[in-house]
Amino acid sequence: MTALTTAIAVQLPSLSQCALRKLILAPCSDLCQPSPGLALPPDYQMKLPSRALCPQTGRDCGINVHKQCSAAVPNDCKPNLKHVRKVYSCDLTTLVKAHNTTRPMVVDMCIREIESRGLKSEGLYRISGFSDSVEEVKMAFDKDGEKTDISVDAYEDINIITGALKLYLRDLPVPIISYDAYPRFIEAAKIDEPEKRLEALREAIALLAPSHSETLQYLMVHLKRVALHEEHNLMNAENLAIIFGPTLMQAPDMDAMKALNDIRYQRQVVELLIKKEDVLF
Repeated sequence: MTALTTAIAVQLPSLSQCALRKLILAPCSDLCQPSPGLALPPDYQMKLPSRALCPQTGRDCGINVHKQCSAAVPNDCKPNLKHVRKVYSCDLTTLVKAHNTTRPMVVDMCIREIESRGLKSEGLYRISGFSDSVEEVKMAFDKDGEKTDISVDAYEDINIITGALKLYLRDLPVPIISYDAYPRFIEAAKIDEPEKRLEALREAIALLAPSHSETLQYLMVHLKRVALHEEHNLMNAENLAIIFGPTLMQAPDMDAMKALNDIRYQRQVVELLIKKEDVLF
């Protein structure tokens, strides 16, 4: 621990919550201006970081906080829309709380658009949309939120909308199947007996935060509808699982060999979630 973090750790308990929030939650200048009562080195200067994670959940809370100070952020902090500056790359729970919704508007809007005109599109989710157009949709959501126009008049190619949805899911700082629940999903996939495997999956789903489980269920219902149109779109549950496995599930550690070995179990998990969504949720 550096002298700076030691000083912060020692001094924070004596600060009022108001003073604490002024110290750690104010992205108001290029340099942090700490409370005058804080015993910091005279030459102290620290550039504000981009984001810090909630100390309890490990999630992005939508506001700028020093990493050294993040452990002192109140655990019941509720994000304010003015602090949530974007949609993509924002923590899922943060986004739904800030907008007072059940699921992220990106997921709802993209799925509604896809189901209204794309379920019979060959190679749905497998074929990539033009990357510049996908990036354009991303920037539009970040700027305009639910006012973003993703209609056929704006984007005729449905693969641009599927690409925008996949990009949103990939960009989440905490995946839909969160890091803490990930091992339980992998363990469930390794169970041979079908009923026990399903029960293990139910228990794993119960570990997810409400916003994550709601979004996962909504997505699985949608992907099941996609698979029901396999005759036209050539996308069955297995094909969709190959695409969405690595998108929805990421190994919590960076061990390359373990991540490689887990790929087949990720596919099995997502395939089961699609096929059995009616009994798992």
